[in-house]
Amino acid sequence: MSKKANQHKTSPSLSVGFVLMPSFTLLPFSAFLDALRLAADEGDQSQQVNCQWTVMGPNLEPISSSSGVQVKPWETYRDPEEFNYIVVVGGLLQKTLHGSQHVIDYLQQADRAHVPIVGLCTGSFAMIRAGLMDRRRCCVSWFHYKDLADHYSEVIPVAEQLFVDDGDRITCAGGAVAADLAGYIIERHLGQSWARKSLRILQMDNPRPANAPQPQPASDYPVDNKWVARALLLLEQNLSRPLSTDEIAQRLSISKRQLERLFISETGDSLQKFYRKIRLNYGLWLLQNTQRLITDIAQETGFADTAHFSRAFRANFAKKPTECR
Repeated sequence: MSKKANQHKTSPSLSVGFVLMPSFTLLPFSAFLDALRLAADEGDQSQQVNCQWTVMGPNLEPISSSSGVQVKPWETYRDPEEFNYIVVVGGLLQKTLHGSQHVIDYLQQADRAHVPIVGLCTGSFAMIRAGLMDRRRCCVSWFHYKDLADHYSEVIPVAEQLFVDDGDRITCAGGAVAADLAGYIIERHLGQSWARKSLRILQMDNPRPANAPQPQPASDYPVDNKWVARALLLLEQNLSRPLSTDEIAQRLSISKRQLERLFISETGDSLQKFYRKIRLNYGLWLLQNTQRLITDIAQETGFADTAHFSRAFRANFAKKPTECR
């Protein structure tokens, strides 16, 4: 990132200004940026010819990512009208939900200038804070679906696909999907050959389309008890290697007996019975949305073998796994 946008006199076909929330996630930032870099010139010289980019902040103080790696802005906030897109990169949710009002102010300035805004990872939450997503479809990672639904009733959360292009608002689930989104934008401005050149150097055959499914469906179980809500999060994070009730209680610092009582009160099922339902629902989703082998799906959902998975699946859905494809 040593060659800054203002060092080049050629007029680019694509110009992007990045703004980083505190504790931003490195992968979506670097994936999007590297895709731009590789489409910027004929070779791999990082020369900002076809594309230009810069990283901005309220000052030139380094901004820490969620991993502790710091990125120093190249310049203070520039007139957003100089860019085709402003890309806001979010990260740790609590850091994005609060503070950094200067980012929110800049997004609002970009909106007034009618500059399209892209939210990577929880950057969409910053866009919501800026009042830019009312009654709009907003892509969010399955992992943060409930966070968005709980905090913002005026937004339409979308967690079943990789990114959402809503005209002047583009939101992305984050992670490696940022490279797919960058490829989509590069193709729009520079053409398919430049997008393919960039992504193939990144070892990607073709960009995944916006409506490609996320790797895990979002779940929204209506529970009120905080212990049960925290337990559900642990269950969803450990589908391929199911945790015992003792392990879950230990991680939550609550007694096993109290956890079981609360779970039955909230859901009507024991913890392990509900856990199995979550895993089987995930298995059904994988059957309907991927071409993975049933053997692989059985392992992914924490069953010892295909026979065990098939028996449990048929008992729960009254169908064989093969009948759901």
